[in-house]
Amino acid sequence: MYEDRTEENIKKEMLDNISNEMDKSENKFISNAVTPAAIKFAETYIDLDVLANKLDVENLEDEELERFIYQRTGITRKKATKATATVIITGQEGARISKGDLVGADTVNFISTEDKTIDDTGQMVVNVECETNGSIGNVPAGAIKYFPISIAGLTSVTNTESVINGYDAESDTSLLERYYERIRTPATSGNKYHYLNWAKEVTGIGNARVVPLWQGDNTVKVIIIDSNKQPASAELVSQVQEYIDPGMGGLGAGQAPIGAFCTVVSAESKDINISVKVTKDENYSLEQIKLNIEESMTNYLKEIAFKKNLVSYAQIGSLILNVDGVLDYTDLRVNEGIENIIIDNEEVAILGEVVLSE
Repeated sequence: MYEDRTEENIKKEMLDNISNEMDKSENKFISNAVTPAAIKFAETYIDLDVLANKLDVENLEDEELERFIYQRTGITRKKATKATATVIITGQEGARISKGDLVGADTVNFISTEDKTIDDTGQMVVNVECETNGSIGNVPAGAIKYFPISIAGLTSVTNTESVINGYDAESDTSLLERYYERIRTPATSGNKYHYLNWAKEVTGIGNARVVPLWQGDNTVKVIIIDSNKQPASAELVSQVQEYIDPGMGGLGAGQAPIGAFCTVVSAESKDINISVKVTKDENYSLEQIKLNIEESMTNYLKEIAFKKNLVSYAQIGSLILNVDGVLDYTDLRVNEGIENIIIDNEEVAILGEVVLSE
């Protein structure tokens, strides 16, 4: 906005306003006298330019974005959460684990949230919580497998199910998206957008779809996915259900108005399996390339989750071609075919198996 307000331009204007009877030559008294003022004015215009940019929400980030959005809509950034899980610990009868003791996966530790003692079965089930906030706590089944600090009498630990309920703090992009949804699609009197906003206010929700009148008058279905753009856990479904319409009773005990019966469900997963023959860079192993493709595909499927109703065959090919280590590819099959994959309204696409060959 103030690009022309440079030190040189400001100084020239100041000198132009001084009589030509004065010596305004460079390094003379008049020129030297106005130079400091020109410098300060130029710095002020830089600050004004920064301030003017902050009037546009698109230029804000972090706390400034949070404050702007909260002051205008009351929307707050959803905080990161710690993943929780249950583990099976084996050992000698009478051996104990105490609240605060650690069990570990390769990437992160989990903290016991209770005191437990092994009985005559030689096993105990213990609730644990990740010591770190965010999705880093989401680990596959069997990943929790050792004790960072040995505990007398305990011999092994494992998680029989994948951990999926750790969520990162809401990104600026997601927060801004919710802000635009609020101001562009007014939510009033329990309309469709009201249900969408209510669902997305719950920590852990990545997106939602609303189906009005799905079982007749005064019925609403809300389909959700989590912040990791995966099917929502039963716990998360329950949280959203309780927030909008506890017990699906239509009693107005939650956010939904009296007489509105809301049913919250998770989206079903739609596996996207990929097989492809690649011409690889000799500096990369096939396993490295597979990991790169999996990362690229996962990010792509997250980007389109609940936004597009198809997985593009052409887009997958383009992404593979741009993966580090891939020089070319042939024989690409997506779910054993060579066409787009249609995703139903109650499905979310997630990456299944990736098979590479040379």
